[in-house]
Amino acid sequence: MYYEGEEPAGEYELLLLVTYRKDGIGLEILRDGETVLQREAPVDYDRDRQETKNVLKRLVYGSLKELTGISLPWGDLTGIRPTKIPMKLLEEGWKNTRIADYMRQTYQVSDAKCALAITIANRERAILQQFDYEKGWSLYVGIPFCPSICLYCSFGSHPLDRWKKRVDEYLDALIRELAFIRDQMAGRPLHSVYIGGGTPTTLTPEQSRRLLGAIQELFDLSQVREYTVEAGRPDTITREKLQVLRQFPVSRISINPQTMNQKTLDLIGRKHTVEDVTEIFHMARELGFDNINMDLIVGLPGEGEAEVANTLSQVEQLGPDSLTVHSLALKRATRLNLFKDQYEEISFENSAAIMDKTQECARRMGMGPYYLYRQKNIAGNFENVGYARPGCEGLYNILIMEEKQSIIAAGAGASTKFVFDGGRRIERAENVKSVEQYISRLDEMMERKRAGIEAYVK
Repeated sequence: MYYEGEEPAGEYELLLLVTYRKDGIGLEILRDGETVLQREAPVDYDRDRQETKNVLKRLVYGSLKELTGISLPWGDLTGIRPTKIPMKLLEEGWKNTRIADYMRQTYQVSDAKCALAITIANRERAILQQFDYEKGWSLYVGIPFCPSICLYCSFGSHPLDRWKKRVDEYLDALIRELAFIRDQMAGRPLHSVYIGGGTPTTLTPEQSRRLLGAIQELFDLSQVREYTVEAGRPDTITREKLQVLRQFPVSRISINPQTMNQKTLDLIGRKHTVEDVTEIFHMARELGFDNINMDLIVGLPGEGEAEVANTLSQVEQLGPDSLTVHSLALKRATRLNLFKDQYEEISFENSAAIMDKTQECARRMGMGPYYLYRQKNIAGNFENVGYARPGCEGLYNILIMEEKQSIIAAGAGASTKFVFDGGRRIERAENVKSVEQYISRLDEMMERKRAGIEAYVK
């Protein structure tokens, strides 16, 4: 950023100069010191600051689009929750066509993405109208261990081989935090439970039984509408572990292959085969699990349309009840980003054609989109979409993305979110990511929550 009259330091290929004038905003783009494009837009500074920001975004995006010939599916829209826009407008009584016009004009969103966001917002709204979510809360329980760390992963996961001897100690602390949460949230109906990670099925059957038993003993589960365990990686799932889950009111599990191409699985650090995925899925069905989600990632290194088509074909044969399609996001802390020079010869491909294939596959399995979010540095500037058959939508996913309900989170790296005034005010309480620090500083983690919980339940 430079002030008027300053000279930019260093070399640059493109330089954008923004000038705030009395009646508008001017934009000048220079390439190698020569002006290649100049545009301006009127702005009413007396209106809210967000509108001024939107004018600038439209000006920058429109100018770059004109200069490069490249248009983005989500236009100049930033942020990870695009469905919050149509959701808010639906609640204000707007019709779908008016919302689409607003999203196109304000954010330059494509027709396809307008339709996707509005479809999802309507479906989410219909689901949320089925219960009084504002009076209840959700519980997240984090298991921060994995058998290995995947190439693309940025979550605070701990390799199990290094932490195996401290898992029981971690569970001691976790159950103590859950007891604290029970005491603080007494009298409020619990609507959903989500056990995630990491990989929750890195726990032994005995450890899983201990954790699930503690949750059942501590909390009133009579009003829980969804109880999810992210079983996750097939190399950690066994018949005995699935049988333990069946002993408790777990209503939804996730089995996550990410891809059904063995070459890619090996590259990204997965310690299982494609055949393992199929075997575990059939085993779960045999044991009576009737709401199984599968996670896929498009844009993985070395994968294009053919590889994604192969994955979708095999998933379709299995027939899960919901499908979550992630577009690869290169985050700073991932091995894929930290050591990207080692992968320079590998292509990363995502396209509208690939995203369309995933949508068509979901449709053939009787699924429609029900939640959506975006991330920074996401492949192709696309999105992550959850598809589900009617009645198999992930309620917790909707609640966390639309920020409609407080989520109290336990465990290392877990993030508690307090929702006030229908989502107009949100406060967070973060637990430390380190397992060792979580165990030693547990009292501090609980105190971080106390003030927020007291404000929420009063």
